[in-house]
Amino acid sequence: MGKRKILTESAIKPRLPEEGEVLGIVEKLLGYDRVMVKCFDGFSRLCRIRGKMKRRVWIRLNDIVIVAPWNFQSEKRGDVTYRYRLNQTEWLISNGYLKDVNFSVEV
Repeated sequence: MGKRKILTESAIKPRLPEEGEVLGIVEKLLGYDRVMVKCFDGFSRLCRIRGKMKRRVWIRLNDIVIVAPWNFQSEKRGDVTYRYRLNQTEWLISNGYLKDVNFSVEV
């Protein structure tokens, strides 16, 4: 069992939101493990970064993330479950998942 060999980056298909998840853009970093995310279903949610991600992934402003809304307070709160990298964000834009987003890349 070894690593999977990838010949080109275009062969990589990023993780897409499953049922009960929604895409969003990070609006504000609130400290520790909290971020404010503008979701594509029209709500702004206060989200926490999962513990598994908190130690491994850095989340910055304007990152595209997958949010899992909570069962209660689903319009106000959620968990960030995945962060897209730059090449994955470009893939989402080119394949029509981020149609009506005014997205600018900040490096």
